[in-house]
Amino acid sequence: MKKPPVLLLYNLDPAWPVEDRDIAAQETDRLVSGLGELGHPLAVVAVCHPDLAECLKPYDPREWIVFNWCEELPGLPHSDAQVAEILASKGYTYTGPPPEVLRRSWDKAHMKQLLDKQGIPTPRWRICSTADPGDWTCFPAMVKPSQEHCSLGVTTDAVVRNADALRDRIAYILDMFRQPALVEDFIDGREFHVSLWGNGEVRMLPVAEMDFSRFDDVRDRLCTYESKFHPGSRHYEDIQLLLPAPLADAEYDRLYRTAQAAYRTYGCRDFARLDIRLRDGVFYILDINPNPDISSDASLACAAEAAGFSFGAMGSHLIGMAAVRHPEFGRGSSVPSG
Repeated sequence: MKKPPVLLLYNLDPAWPVEDRDIAAQETDRLVSGLGELGHPLAVVAVCHPDLAECLKPYDPREWIVFNWCEELPGLPHSDAQVAEILASKGYTYTGPPPEVLRRSWDKAHMKQLLDKQGIPTPRWRICSTADPGDWTCFPAMVKPSQEHCSLGVTTDAVVRNADALRDRIAYILDMFRQPALVEDFIDGREFHVSLWGNGEVRMLPVAEMDFSRFDDVRDRLCTYESKFHPGSRHYEDIQLLLPAPLADAEYDRLYRTAQAAYRTYGCRDFARLDIRLRDGVFYILDINPNPDISSDASLACAAEAAGFSFGAMGSHLIGMAAVRHPEFGRGSSVPSG
């Protein structure tokens, strides 16, 4: 089939360090090359200022599908939902979740409420707007900001073993992040990063496990901010990636049912990544990221590669799911929905 034209939109904030801008440009070039090899006509737009509408002016929404890799507008933190709103208001069909899902992704309490309402396992939790945790007695406990992504605020000190340490950590979160703290039962068990994609049929890609076997202290057995962004740190070096995760058939089936239920409950579209832990036979949803990083070394791309998709093929598959929603390209389309 003729491949639909792709308008690849990515953010390139002039305020970023040079090395971060270089990485963003390199990753974009890699995806452009992969999509081009598969036959997609391409235009690339680097969003270097907050006026996204101005960036889009040369491109007729009837002629393009936007690959939305713009995670925020320069100078406007937490603006991913605003990006989607602008795209939708201008009539563009784009990959990934709609504005309302992106907006709720910054509110972990709302995610917890949705899961609880549907009976989907998630660790026991509480939101604390003061340093007083009330009658919380479940230890060890995890304390983290309630309105952040990327494991911000997650260090070994985030795992506490008693009420005094809990109060201190809540106070730290309130002071450092200027937002309520999320307190959770710390699930000391196996951790999985589960990538899913699809809209009608939702497919679970090969599951990645974060292996903490090199750590004896319970406070070390977690994915910290350092484990994601600080090469050379202990967590970055010593957490081992198992892909695919060793799972018995019955475990795999339970994990898939839990992950799929959470994906649908949260309103994910096209793709998402879920962080899940296993304890005593129960898979607990820790977090849902409806707009995960799709860089070539991130979880989604690694899982897709394990399923036989090159980086370009992964991008093309996401475009295919969005194409179904396009008023022109979606007519009689046989592109995959899962």
